Amino acid sequence: MTQPTICPKFEKAISLLSQRWTALVVYQLLHGKQRFSEIQSSIGISGKVLSDRLKELEKQDIVKREVIPVTPVIIEYSLTEKGLSMEPILSSIENWSQDWMK
Repeated sequence: MTQPTICPKFEKAISLLSQRWTALVVYQLLHGKQRFSEIQSSIGISGKVLSDRLKELEKQDIVKREVIPVTPVIIEYSLTEKGLSMEPILSSIENWSQDWMK
């Protein structure tokens, strides 16, 4: 029996989502714009790791970083259209977890 080949795009998507904390960051941002400290405290992630994940997600055009020029400077993070399109995937995982995870 021949093994099916895995699509490179699928493999890349799984690789991105399987990075520790990445899916949780995206899931948290599904609730709307948030500041760094809000994301950090809601999921209990270290500042360095969160910073790394947000930079990677911004590079992938999943997260948008907005600098609001007031004193002190406010930085807010939100999902791009590409990021928002992940909502059905994360909702499906959430539903599955409610049914099958103890």
